[in-house]
Amino acid sequence: MSANRLATSTSPYLLQHKDNPVNWYQWGEEALATAKAENKPILLSVGYAACHWCHVMAHESFEDPATAEVMNRLYVNIKVDREERPDIDQIYMKALHALGEQGGWPLTMFLTPEGEPFWGGTYFPKVSQWGRPSFIEVLEGISKTFHSDRDRIDTNRKGLMRALEVKLPTTPSPLDPGLITAGAERLLSLFDREHGGIKGHPKFPQASVMELIWRLGLRTGNEAAREVYLHTLRKISNGGIYDHLGGGIARYAVDEHWLVPHFEKMLYDNGQFLSSLSLAYRATGEDLFRRRIDETANWLIAEMRQPGGGFAASLDADSEGSEGRFYIWTSDEIQTVLGKAEAHHFSLHYDVDPSGNWENVTILNRLQADDDLTTEEEKTLAAMRARLLDHRNKRVRPSLDDKVLADWNGLVITGLAQASLSVSRESYLEAAKGAYDFVMTRMMRDGRLGHSWRDGTLLLPGFASDYAYMTAAALSLAEADPVNAARYIKDAEHLAQELVKHYVSPEGAFYLTAEDAPDLITRPLTSSDEAVPNPNAIAVAAFSRLSLLTGNSYYRELADRVLTALSSHVPQNVFATAALLASFDTRLNGRLAVIVAPDGSDPNPMLEVLEDTTDPALVKIVTATTDIFPAGHPAHGKTATDGQPTAYLCREGACSLPVTSPEDLESLLYS
Repeated sequence: MSANRLATSTSPYLLQHKDNPVNWYQWGEEALATAKAENKPILLSVGYAACHWCHVMAHESFEDPATAEVMNRLYVNIKVDREERPDIDQIYMKALHALGEQGGWPLTMFLTPEGEPFWGGTYFPKVSQWGRPSFIEVLEGISKTFHSDRDRIDTNRKGLMRALEVKLPTTPSPLDPGLITAGAERLLSLFDREHGGIKGHPKFPQASVMELIWRLGLRTGNEAAREVYLHTLRKISNGGIYDHLGGGIARYAVDEHWLVPHFEKMLYDNGQFLSSLSLAYRATGEDLFRRRIDETANWLIAEMRQPGGGFAASLDADSEGSEGRFYIWTSDEIQTVLGKAEAHHFSLHYDVDPSGNWENVTILNRLQADDDLTTEEEKTLAAMRARLLDHRNKRVRPSLDDKVLADWNGLVITGLAQASLSVSRESYLEAAKGAYDFVMTRMMRDGRLGHSWRDGTLLLPGFASDYAYMTAAALSLAEADPVNAARYIKDAEHLAQELVKHYVSPEGAFYLTAEDAPDLITRPLTSSDEAVPNPNAIAVAAFSRLSLLTGNSYYRELADRVLTALSSHVPQNVFATAALLASFDTRLNGRLAVIVAPDGSDPNPMLEVLEDTTDPALVKIVTATTDIFPAGHPAHGKTATDGQPTAYLCREGACSLPVTSPEDLESLLYS
């Protein structure tokens, strides 16, 4: 059989399905017009390249000629890459949730020819099992109902369309600052004090929730919050969710101990992981966090960076037709590589046993190991890991989804920039700047961002997440690369203005899609975090920081409008709005620390004080001249005292008196 319509796609996920016997369409007018002309329901299948259960359903059903025959006869079939089209995914996932389903991928939705949902699910087995009908039975049953009982279909459709309506109050109230503490304390009560993370399983890194917990400890002196944050990061860093040979974390752990990962490695998780580790290392100086920063950043640069500097989206969970095959070991394999004596030593530290620790094989971890090893002992283990990694690299590798997504790159740019400051690695800053330049040149058309780039093809227009995350990335680079701070601040202002121009709702929050994007059945707008923080939350934090850096209260007002527009959402679900609450904290507690360091002076003693701070709401700039700030900014024109590095602390239109000693700066910051 010749390739189907997906053969013209640039999405690695869609290309995985180009040889299916299914008559797939890409999302667009052709598919919808065909469904209307033939009076057929639409079968919408949404997934992504690294998704294990997407592969399972593809092998079982979409590659099966008998199943494909039923799909082609009864439906117009549309395949969507959720990473390329998060707008489509968000709309129909919300519809699935309205049906009472938990959600997940593959997302399998049944739509009217107009694209309106009336029923759905996730993975459907090829044969009836686990109390679930076979996929063919589902296909035939839904088609029969569609043609014979349109009233029932219409009732479902109307109910789901009501659930998809964007509901923002016409007369909202300002968000209550007390919700930051109350919400964070509520989330803290959900944490597993033994294993870290949210109680139970599966366990996700939950970067937005973690950051809010950290802020609770910082603002209120709640030591339990601080310890939960650090304990969770230690468990993730030592667990099987962490790749102890190559670096970086997997998507989540299926168990409560962080041992067994869902083996796909996503760019966004690792960008956020770097940010979390950088904060933890500044707070503690623990060598574990420093090592994980280096290993994760080096893995990103070595394996995920693409020609031109952008970072690829993900590494698959599967290889050789098996989930996790690339990462797992047997005791015999390790002994073959290391020899008996060294294998025994390694096994003591990495939970290696002849019977395995998961399904008769071993997932390397240090959950039970002693962390108090000497530097020499760690070097010995590192040399063993290097030999095992070299052996692992000879295995069949998981496939790489090499498309470059602007928003996910924004998260990695921020993570690398923060890591470069925490561990003083110029190479991490250079990688962050390279990715930033890639997005801001190759993914920009006429001043507007695209969302996804691959093989020279750019998908336009971008989403609110692309603008929000890249604005945040620009501001992170302004701190990490103060010589070019003025350029990054200017870029951030441009991105913020484009976000407002094309995405703002009448109430002040941001739609995911631009006003001139192709029409969907609704224009999605949400305050909820997913695996990544909500773009409205990232925008609030970025606007608050921009206000500090530019002295322009307009950005502060933009942040306030978003917070007010979404204020009713937070009390309903503090877990889903953790990033918004963290950004609200930045809005309330944001400060700008400026060190004026004339040429020839040594700012390092003062700089060390700033680098040791662990307040995510603090913006830090080191500069030879305050001319980088616009006229009218409270820091503009501030000078060094007697040629010494001099610090000022500024917020909302005013700066402190100058201080010239590290002790006075520390007192100023913590008073």
